[in-house]
Amino acid sequence: MFEDSRVGARIVGVGRNWRSMFIPHAARRFTFSTMLGRLPALACAMLPGLAGCALEVGRPGAVPEVPGKYRAAPANSHAALPGSDWWQGFRSRELNDYVIQALAQNFDIGAAIARIQQADAQARIAGAALLPTVGFDSSAARSRAGGSEQSSFRLAWNASYEIDFWGKNRALADAANAAANASRYDADTVTLTTVASVVNTYLQILAAQDRLRIAQDNVRSAERILQVIRDRVAVGTATALDVAQQEAILDTQRANVPLLEQTIRQNKNTMALLVGRAPELVQVRGGSLMLLTLPRVTPGLPSELLLQRPDIQSAEAQLASADANVFAARAAFFPSIQLTGQGGFQSTALQTLFSGPAAFYNIAANLTQPIFEGGRLLGQFELQKGRQMELLQSYQRAVISAFTDVENALIATQLLARREALQRLAVASARRAYQLSETRLREGTVDLVTVLNTQLTLFSAQDLLAQIELARRQAIVGLFQALGGGWSIPVGEKTRAP
Repeated sequence: MFEDSRVGARIVGVGRNWRSMFIPHAARRFTFSTMLGRLPALACAMLPGLAGCALEVGRPGAVPEVPGKYRAAPANSHAALPGSDWWQGFRSRELNDYVIQALAQNFDIGAAIARIQQADAQARIAGAALLPTVGFDSSAARSRAGGSEQSSFRLAWNASYEIDFWGKNRALADAANAAANASRYDADTVTLTTVASVVNTYLQILAAQDRLRIAQDNVRSAERILQVIRDRVAVGTATALDVAQQEAILDTQRANVPLLEQTIRQNKNTMALLVGRAPELVQVRGGSLMLLTLPRVTPGLPSELLLQRPDIQSAEAQLASADANVFAARAAFFPSIQLTGQGGFQSTALQTLFSGPAAFYNIAANLTQPIFEGGRLLGQFELQKGRQMELLQSYQRAVISAFTDVENALIATQLLARREALQRLAVASARRAYQLSETRLREGTVDLVTVLNTQLTLFSAQDLLAQIELARRQAIVGLFQALGGGWSIPVGEKTRAP
């Protein structure tokens, strides 16, 4: 293990058979004494301890416990998970068109794709260390000194290669590849969030249009009642106070109209942004929530969620990248072996440049062992270990949060369905009461207080029903989103060669 004291960084370890555990089988023909013969004596003394330290690179902790089923899941919870085109379950052609436009033109999705390209480039850069570098250089020079002139011509190829004896370069390449995979899952998360935003925005437009129609109907109803009251004032069976009270109800309903129109227009502008276009170029026709089909969604098994949610897969890929970085930081304590070679032709005359005597080559092997770097290597190792622990906690939190999201979405869909049914009954009762009171008002057999109360009850019940209808459909969208929305990508598409 590693230990830091206040006097200075020191490395201690437990001696083990490190040769059989860390030297690849194909490389065991290199003897221990041969390698250490070129190291200072102090490095020779430290290597066994370093080998013992290097064993502590495993991943701490454990995967969070996965429940057998969702507590709020219906009886058919083992049914198939939602597909990648889950929004089509609403059966709206206009909504489908906007989702397709968002998938093709949304700026957040485009930025996520650009981040994938950057991550792939970083993986390619990291993987380059596993391959030799080859270069070519040429020169021609002519100089004069002491009355004599001399020419020099040179053509040379050079190559260098670091033997990845301890797996450091491979670990760094694996870390970069895992980070690239994480960027792909992050893009899936952005895509899923964007699609959910498009669907929710469209639902908000429809709900606002429904509420606007209700408000306009309420205005017309209030105007009818106001006219009846004015007629009764003319014959002396009502007072100016009755008129003022009904006018207040009418004005309140009229005041709701501009607010709902504002909501509709602003949500249409939001839709334009989601599909990547200027608001002036997007016309959302809309309609009514009642014309949409309610898609059926089942949660499946909790274990399937680990493969379905892109944010969980991203957290897992980031943790894998941290594991590889810890391994690479461990390998930095060990010697590095660099092979270099150069060959070509060099001559003072161009006509003899490619002749036998002009040829030259040199080959060199260099072994470098870090001995004292002021705690830099130890600090890097501890940094990567801390990063690994942080990402492990993030991964565990992502898993538990996913289960929580699904449970909350299941509860919301079930209870909102029940509440919508009950609210429909309340609206039907309020409508009957209002119709009876209006009829009796015309007959002069009911007091105005009863009429005013039935009006307010019906108006409030209708508007609340429209809001509950929106909340229930948004809860369904939330359940699709909590389940990952079918955005998992086959593992083979995640892996990229260095």
